[in-house]
Amino acid sequence: MEDVLSIIIPACNEGSVISKTAGYIQAIMTEADIRYEIVFVDDGSSDDTWQQVETLAEDDTRIIGVKFSKNFGKESAILAGLEHASGSACALMDCDLQHPPKVLIEMYSVWKEGDVDVVEGMKTSRGREAFIYKHFSNLFYYLIERMGGIKLKAASDFQLLDRRVVDIIVSLPERQRFFRALSSWVGFSRKQVFFCVEQRDSGASKFNFYKSAKYALSNITSFSSAPLQLVTVIGILFFVISILLGIHTFVSWAQGNSIEGFTTVILLLLIIGAMLMLSLGILGYFIGKIYEEIKCRPPYLVQKTLNRKAAS
Repeated sequence: MEDVLSIIIPACNEGSVISKTAGYIQAIMTEADIRYEIVFVDDGSSDDTWQQVETLAEDDTRIIGVKFSKNFGKESAILAGLEHASGSACALMDCDLQHPPKVLIEMYSVWKEGDVDVVEGMKTSRGREAFIYKHFSNLFYYLIERMGGIKLKAASDFQLLDRRVVDIIVSLPERQRFFRALSSWVGFSRKQVFFCVEQRDSGASKFNFYKSAKYALSNITSFSSAPLQLVTVIGILFFVISILLGIHTFVSWAQGNSIEGFTTVILLLLIIGAMLMLSLGILGYFIGKIYEEIKCRPPYLVQKTLNRKAAS
């Protein structure tokens, strides 16, 4: 049987570009003579995103629709797309066309050559980004590489995965996921293709600074326990400081000097208190992550599907 490429597209309030994105992909896949299906995952949109998907699905059974009961986040949308896709290979891309669909042809060709399980889309340019967002992203990539050992600086969610890799990622029991890091963690043979991030056709990014910071923190703690080690480092640091301060105090006393420094004592207490609160905050965050995992709630709930039965 001829291979089918499943193209998974998470969408949240992307009603203005759904039709254009689908049309662009359909034209490219038809011209390249590639059998395909497009899986749109509506992540709790408040605009007409789902209505646009319904209209497309009525005219083309290769359009698969998955509608969440509410917004569960991009990572859950990616997981739902992988679980509802049936292709021999699955490609992830953004709905706003910042991931150029024409690169899918190159990815598919690399995969068809054989001996490649993951084709990674690597950014040669990040496009137009705000100064603070660009540097915040670089900081995030640095931290996750240092703490988790995973290099993601030029990586993206724009990837093509062989079916066996998809099945492994879907089968992982964890609920708080970071697809980009998971696809790297599973290993397997991989090649890279390069692309420039295109400008958005319309609308604006759904990630503001607060959401980006929250997303980064969640992903770092999902793939590394290094922040917990920071608590130990802080403890050792202040233990060394206390020893040095004690030696200094004893020497001053032995030399007959009066021991003063009320302001210094207060500052030290404030610093130590702040470090204790920071340490408790780190511990509390990880405990919260454990709490979320052990509740075993599903990562998403499907309200409706189009042209496909709900995944079991």
